[in-house]
Amino acid sequence: MQVTISVVVPACNAQEHLARCLQALAQSDFEPLEIIVADDGSQDTTPAIAAGFGATVLSTGRQMGPSFARNRAAEAASGDVLLFLDSDVVAKADTLSKIARSFEADPELDAIMGSYDSTPACQDFISQYRNLMHAYVHQTGAELASTFWSGCGAIRRNVFLECRGFNEKYGRPAVEDIELGYRLIEAGHKIVLDRTIEVTHLKRWTFWGLIKTDILDRGIPWTELILRDHMMPNDLNLQLSQRVSVALVFILVALSGMVAVLGGAYLLIPPFVVLFLMLGYWWGSEASTHPRPRSAFVIVNCMVGLIALLGYSQKMYGLVPLVIVSPALLALRHRYGKKERVRTPKRWLGILYICGLVSVAAHYLPAHHLILACFVVLTLIGLLNSQFYIFLAAYRGFSFTLAAIPFHLLYHFYNGLSFMIGAVRHAWRTTMVPHAEGAKTEAASTHHLDQNRLTRADYQVELPLHSMQLLVSSNTRARLAAQANRDLWPEQ
Repeated sequence: MQVTISVVVPACNAQEHLARCLQALAQSDFEPLEIIVADDGSQDTTPAIAAGFGATVLSTGRQMGPSFARNRAAEAASGDVLLFLDSDVVAKADTLSKIARSFEADPELDAIMGSYDSTPACQDFISQYRNLMHAYVHQTGAELASTFWSGCGAIRRNVFLECRGFNEKYGRPAVEDIELGYRLIEAGHKIVLDRTIEVTHLKRWTFWGLIKTDILDRGIPWTELILRDHMMPNDLNLQLSQRVSVALVFILVALSGMVAVLGGAYLLIPPFVVLFLMLGYWWGSEASTHPRPRSAFVIVNCMVGLIALLGYSQKMYGLVPLVIVSPALLALRHRYGKKERVRTPKRWLGILYICGLVSVAAHYLPAHHLILACFVVLTLIGLLNSQFYIFLAAYRGFSFTLAAIPFHLLYHFYNGLSFMIGAVRHAWRTTMVPHAEGAKTEAASTHHLDQNRLTRADYQVELPLHSMQLLVSSNTRARLAAQANRDLWPEQ
């Protein structure tokens, strides 16, 4: 029996990417029963764009979060399967047909999720690095998944309703899909990760946005979720190699600090941190066609001068020439739309810089056991993550991979910080705060999806055509104007 699919797209001020998302769905080789855009209090043209593509638009009235928006859309949906798709995601022509065939072929399948592809839309370094890392995680994940992903994830509607949908305590994009996946697994439902179901991610990441998202929206709440459910599967971002890498990065930081302090070079630590952060900001800026961030250029060169001066004063002469040539790394900032061909001068510059680093390391290694320990720990981290680096090199080349390694080390470092902060928050809420949010017994009370909630037909009211809170149920543009006043999804 052929299944029907209701596509649910939560959107909040999504005018930049929503049209491409809906256009791709219109070109799908499998026609969905309906496309529901859950408008979460947008202040831009998001509802009008959705209506223009003949999608059903449900407005929450004000910003309530993606969990709330998806749940309301799920209640209004009519399909056998709910396909949750982010508004900055472009489905392939065969994405929906693969999902439909999977559910038809396996009656025991309750949910399925796909993966980002290896061709992210944004060409800047940070966006390419981040989206490729997400793609790698899913491409190497276990087929029998341990959680759920709402970027491109489908679930049988009856199962979704039975599990009471997404937890609405998450008022912004966070780990609501992971939390739902944990409850699905606990209830004995089957979730599959199909690596052949690929979508393209359109999001542009910034350096500071990346850190904020990974710490505040993912790392800390995920830690609290792990401690709440006592579930840390050896899969996806929680693989054993990643946990060990986090521990090794903290050991590396501790050893480096000891080297700096014992060597009298502790004053070098702050400028090195600033130098790294500003290089990250430089590499993560929007595009090479935009004006270069002059402030970053000035700060980088000031930090280089300060480090060189301090290094010389501490008689660390081998450090001085390496630091002085580091501003040349700014020249490596460019787009990575495809596997790049590095020009000969840049290639030789990179090779010479690496050779210089190796030479300095070879000079200092025999003299100090702490430096040798740093080298050993760094090598272990490289070996544990070698498959990811090989993945990056295969798709974006050698220089891209070298540039990504420091950011990957930073990723492990702030993941460790997130776990510590999350653990403290969980302990505080469960021991010091009555009726703590982190307690598992509260989880059920925070899910607001009600199978007996009235359908959208029970909420129909008249609304002027120009309003931005339209529920447009037309499937064709010709019927758009005639039906624009049909329904309004009320503010909850």
